Amino acid sequence: MKKHPLTSKVFEKVRSILEGEQGCHDFDHTLRVLANSERIAAEELEQSDERSHLVVELAALLHDCARPEECVSKGQIRHEKEGFLKAQQILDDCGCHDDSLKEEVAFCILRHRFRGEDRPVTLPEQIIYDADKLDSIGAVGIGRAFHFAGHNGARLHNTEEEALSSAEYSREDTAYREYLVKLRHVPERMLTETGRKAARERQVFMDQFFRELKKELYP
Repeated sequence: MKKHPLTSKVFEKVRSILEGEQGCHDFDHTLRVLANSERIAAEELEQSDERSHLVVELAALLHDCARPEECVSKGQIRHEKEGFLKAQQILDDCGCHDDSLKEEVAFCILRHRFRGEDRPVTLPEQIIYDADKLDSIGAVGIGRAFHFAGHNGARLHNTEEEALSSAEYSREDTAYREYLVKLRHVPERMLTETGRKAARERQVFMDQFFRELKKELYP
């Protein structure tokens, strides 16, 4: 499918925002989510539905546009809520004056967070949700979880009790805590059939990894 001219402008804008961010939410992550979303959309959307494909493409690029604000605030600013407004401004700056398109993209962003209050409703929203969640599990997800924990000064590993009784951004906010609190539950929360199939495949490796890590450190 031919790329929309707006995509290139948004691509460059988002790259300028995220290139310097920490590795688990940098521009590389955005590119992986974009690739995931395109694979899911190819199975879940009609090829002729160019509008929905464009919404998915733009939302994938913009879904973490407000991550810098959330990281600086240590989670006090919610990137999906801030991104709802910021994405619309970026689209406007890039020459998009279709208000309904901007709104469709913005709602994909508002509703993509695993722990968010707003759940995906439309198929493009569900695709963005699933595409983002896929990058949080499996081998890539494990790497990202350790990267985030290390960036915030967390321990390499801890016990289940220590992990589950700790707070976000604390020394006990380990990769294992992220697995217990979020990652192991991701496959059951996927919304598209294509996303569910891919998530189940990634879960097998992820579960095996944390079992082995636990066995080595707490024999």
